[in-house]
Amino acid sequence: MRITHLPSGLVVTCQDEKSQHKNKAKAMKVLRSRLFDQMVREQNEQRSQNRKNQVGSGDRSERIRTYNFPQARVTDHRIGLTLYKLETILQGDVDEVIDPLITYYQSQALQHAERVDA
Repeated sequence: MRITHLPSGLVVTCQDEKSQHKNKAKAMKVLRSRLFDQMVREQNEQRSQNRKNQVGSGDRSERIRTYNFPQARVTDHRIGLTLYKLETILQGDVDEVIDPLITYYQSQALQHAERVDA
């Protein structure tokens, strides 16, 4: 008995039993198991790829913000903002960092919307 799963191209053959019905049942069972294994493998690969994309490489170029204690400096690398007020920022006064970020991302959204409309 030879069974071919057309969507995936997977081929299963079985000649263990004398009865054609038993061979077909056994081949279908093997085919189901191989298809399930293939589906699980693809899902695991997709999940792994998604995790890898979310985590990033940890490279220095991916950093968001640097806190330099000897110079009392805070640098936000996304917008190139450098402030020499580390102590006040650590105490919770982060408006001087957040306001420029909001402005930057709003301008980015406007530019993107203009490109989409054009």
